Amino acid sequence: MTPTESRPGLAARIARSAPGRLVIFFACMVLMGLVARRVYAGLGLPTGPIPFDDVTPLIQAFRLAPAVLAYWLLVRSVESRRVHELAPRKAVPHLLLGMAGGLAAMSLVVGALWAMGVYVVTGVNHDAHWLGPILVLGVGAGVGEEIVSRGVIFRIVEEGLGTWAALLVSAAVFGGGHLWNPNATVWSAACIALEAGLLFGLLFHVTRSLWVCMGAHAAWNVAEGPLYGTPVSGFDQRGLLVSHLQGPEWLTGGAFGVEASVVTLALGSVITAACLWVAVSRHSLVPPFWRRRSNATRTDRG
Repeated sequence: MTPTESRPGLAARIARSAPGRLVIFFACMVLMGLVARRVYAGLGLPTGPIPFDDVTPLIQAFRLAPAVLAYWLLVRSVESRRVHELAPRKAVPHLLLGMAGGLAAMSLVVGALWAMGVYVVTGVNHDAHWLGPILVLGVGAGVGEEIVSRGVIFRIVEEGLGTWAALLVSAAVFGGGHLWNPNATVWSAACIALEAGLLFGLLFHVTRSLWVCMGAHAAWNVAEGPLYGTPVSGFDQRGLLVSHLQGPEWLTGGAFGVEASVVTLALGSVITAACLWVAVSRHSLVPPFWRRRSNATRTDRG
């Protein structure tokens, strides 16, 4: 520290700490949500549960605005840095990369279930509705859930407690958040945590790009529901393909959908292991803060 620099005050240090930033983000998101709801109601937009098919871009924009604005304020005002993980120049290539990966992963799952006679196609829905489901399952889940789970929880926990803790915490929160979905069980929540929570956490770790995670998450959901016609995290879908699942629940995932299938769990685990191999080979796994301090002390003494 140079003579012209001064140590930040106590309030600034608390705000910039990991717990402080988590509290600030969620408090801002709640407050902005209250404001958004007031404006939403003032515009006379529909309230209460809205069927996926009836969701419009304006409705989805109001739903996402609190999380997006709260994240921007957190990064720019509290962390005082550019939002590198959402750099505009990376948006198109990283989104396309993530979307290709998400589509490929879900297609492999459905293809495997089809080969086993579990996934059965009986026709095509020529009048399938696309816009609403894509806005909710693709844009909504991809943007909102990735900002909260990876941009905030994973990233901030990793800075303090390290990569392993960040993976466990963010995956547990992500899986637990799906317990309130229709037809959810403890098993389905655990599957979501293991096959998607760990995967998207490591995907963010190796790419440091929320665009990639958003694209992968969105394409995974859109392929699962609007394209292949299977339930998405417990929500029934009428997709392009008229299909149904048959067989034991450990293969079909039951009413929750294929995300609770052991096939999806196995495939997600393989992709997660591949991302972990990349992280280990790069030596990028972040140790907890106490190990970093110990290493720094040994280096200074050396």
